[in-house]
Amino acid sequence: MGILFFVLGLALLGAGIWLVALGGSWYYLIAGLLLGLTGVFVTVRSDGALAVFAVLVLGTLLWALWEVGLDWWPLAARLDVLVVFGLLLLTPWITGPLETSWRRGGGLFLSLVLAASAVAAGTAALHDVHDTAGMLPPPQTPIPTVAAAHGVPDGDWQAYGRTADGQRYSPLAQITPANVADLKEAWTFRSGDLRGKPGDPEETTYEVTPLKIGDRLYFCNPHQSVIALNATTGEQAWRHEPNVKVDGKLALQHLTCRGLSWQPPTPANAATDCPHGKLFMPTADGRLLALNPDDGKLCTRFGNGKGQIDLWANMPNLDPGSYYSTSPVVVTARLVIVGGTVLDNVSTKEQSGVIRAFDIDTGALVWNWDSANPDATAPIAPGQKYTANSPNSWSISSVDEALGMVYVPMGNQPPDQWGANRSPAVETYSSSVVALDLATGKVRWVFQTVHHDLWDYDVPSQPSLVDLTIAGARVPALVQPTKQGELFVLDRRTGAPITPVTEVPAPQGAEPGDHTAPTQPKAALSYEPPRLAGSDMWGATMFDQLACRIQFHRLRYDGRFTPPTTQGSLIYPGNFGVFNWGSVAVDPTRQIAFTTPTYLAFVSKLVPRSNDTALMVQDGGAPKGALPALNENFGAPFAIKLNPFVSPLGFPCTAPPWGYVAGADLASGKIAWMHRNGTVRDLAPVPLPFRMGVPNLGGPVMTAGGVAFLSGTLDDYVRGYDVTDGRQLWQSRLPAGGQATPMTYTGSDGRQYLLVVAGGHGSTHTKPGDYVIAYALPKP
Repeated sequence: MGILFFVLGLALLGAGIWLVALGGSWYYLIAGLLLGLTGVFVTVRSDGALAVFAVLVLGTLLWALWEVGLDWWPLAARLDVLVVFGLLLLTPWITGPLETSWRRGGGLFLSLVLAASAVAAGTAALHDVHDTAGMLPPPQTPIPTVAAAHGVPDGDWQAYGRTADGQRYSPLAQITPANVADLKEAWTFRSGDLRGKPGDPEETTYEVTPLKIGDRLYFCNPHQSVIALNATTGEQAWRHEPNVKVDGKLALQHLTCRGLSWQPPTPANAATDCPHGKLFMPTADGRLLALNPDDGKLCTRFGNGKGQIDLWANMPNLDPGSYYSTSPVVVTARLVIVGGTVLDNVSTKEQSGVIRAFDIDTGALVWNWDSANPDATAPIAPGQKYTANSPNSWSISSVDEALGMVYVPMGNQPPDQWGANRSPAVETYSSSVVALDLATGKVRWVFQTVHHDLWDYDVPSQPSLVDLTIAGARVPALVQPTKQGELFVLDRRTGAPITPVTEVPAPQGAEPGDHTAPTQPKAALSYEPPRLAGSDMWGATMFDQLACRIQFHRLRYDGRFTPPTTQGSLIYPGNFGVFNWGSVAVDPTRQIAFTTPTYLAFVSKLVPRSNDTALMVQDGGAPKGALPALNENFGAPFAIKLNPFVSPLGFPCTAPPWGYVAGADLASGKIAWMHRNGTVRDLAPVPLPFRMGVPNLGGPVMTAGGVAFLSGTLDDYVRGYDVTDGRQLWQSRLPAGGQATPMTYTGSDGRQYLLVVAGGHGSTHTKPGDYVIAYALPKP
């Protein structure tokens, strides 16, 4: 035991000296001295061992309380190892040879210090310093009867966000805070589509939100099958296999499908082979299919008799698998509007990010908007190519047909972390929400959420359209969540902010040749995390916490918007985002939002490229069939190393919570309540259900009954919450990761169902599966 203490003390002393030299805390240097001295005293059977160790524990307790107060997890990480060692020192096989120390009070001193540590820990466990209690405006009683939004029946879910507004809100009210605890599994369907097929990329992900139209559910799986189910029983009605292949392999980076889109029946469809409307499905090999919702067959009138159109038409840099639309397309009365995803950080010669509008009946091109050539929206001439490498839109757009605009969340131009050669148009439209005219594709307005983006802070979330009452007047608004934690609330007619937006000074000092914007926009309604300090570093023990502190002080960190550097920069929040593609849920009657902020830090390091072909960041070369040189940035002066900011043991270097649920009042621009959410049961080596607050990937759904649901946390649960105060009311264990947005609908039996897709997510390493699970209240 003495030798162990001496070796650990020597390690703490050496690393502590390094930390002090970097400008960090002196604690670890002093702790190393005291632990090493304890080891010497134990080894020589000195009666000073217990007293010296008691001084170390007492000093650690006082230092920990000074640094983090009664914050349980940071407090525990500072004390856990020392408390265990202290208890060992008090056992007879250690104290026996040192019994003179007891007569001199060392044992009693140590016992009292350990007891004080236990009291501090117990007090901290009962006091959640990260909890913000509050109340949102309560639901109206009785629930007001309103006209069906966009003609969508209350019991249906006809678009990714239920309607074209992208609110993820249902007017159903059968499930309430009073009865949600009675929800039980009604049926389960297994699609048979599992991760791990030959040629699969790492990110084979279930991110789909099914549609519910009439008596059927419609959804797609990662390998692009389209399936129709009976909404009440879960029985399969039909299945369409588009036979997606890319040179014998499936898509090269992300293999996912977030959902389908639906065109309701029209007089023009009545005499066709798809009289009851069309389902639109974008495929991983760059096609857009039009399917008959009755039987899953192709609607042959669309696409010159083929039932599909080729999205590779006029696209530069043909590279099968590197471009396709992962998200549902926008459907209007006469148009189907399509964006697409391109590979991140592979090269400067990627495909175009063009947004295209096609005739919804024939598939003919009506207009195209290329963000690098924004004024040329007339259909491109045969044989011409769109602009290579222009900013794209990989997420979900929203549309207001009354105002005649589609609202497009934009990405940035690869490479994400180097922007020296971006054109004025690219600088204007990168990482923005852009309103395009439905008739012509021309820009009506643009609002940029981050200037000269060097952080992959592309706009990931579908905008939510909602009418707000501001100063007694009804204002058509757009709510845009961002990766950096803002909720921009804009007038969707003009793009002007409704809640204040200020330009705040940003860190400077990009690598030579590039630059950073002098300021960045900040919304009044912001989930921006506090700036990190050395005291915010975490780890399971004092040793990996020390490693995190050293790493923190070696990286460049000037707060949010620290530019990437060859030194290595700490980016917080990272490109996982405070908000990602799951967006938020908005209640249009209460004018509130249910949100799920996540906080993870990443390290971004620029690696100078020696030429345009060498592999700089993939040691040993890319494995056969793997991602195509991800992060190599061929054609740019730098490759990029990106990794989560974690300790040597793999724990986040930033202290928990890492994930919350939060409620915001959109009219006032205030966050009403915020609670840590989720456990580490499926993340920690030992499956203990500690409610530490874990990251979320996937959106929430909110109902008129006053209940919100979320399944995207990285533990395998679906949960229900009281929207008014954020209390968790119900949870159910999932058989796989639920990184998708749930939805709710009415079955033919009159019951309100909650539907969850649990298939796991490749990049978050949650448990894979192929489950579609419906929950409902017991039958009367």
